[in-house]
Amino acid sequence: MMAPFTDHRTAALALLNGGERLTRKAGSFLGQLAVDPTPMTPAQAEWLAKLLDRSGLPPVAGDEHE
Repeated sequence: MMAPFTDHRTAALALLNGGERLTRKAGSFLGQLAVDPTPMTPAQAEWLAKLLDRSGLPPVAGDEHE
């Protein structure tokens, strides 16, 4: 099992570089996370957790919305 991601930017980049097909909306969301250091809202954290889970990737460490 992989260790959790340390931040949302690293998780977003892993999803973008993972080779899986993403919707335009998901790609836009992940691109925003990759460049914007602003903390995520609970809804954003939940969506990121779902995308990571669907891709078989670990969650973001400390994310209470896993």
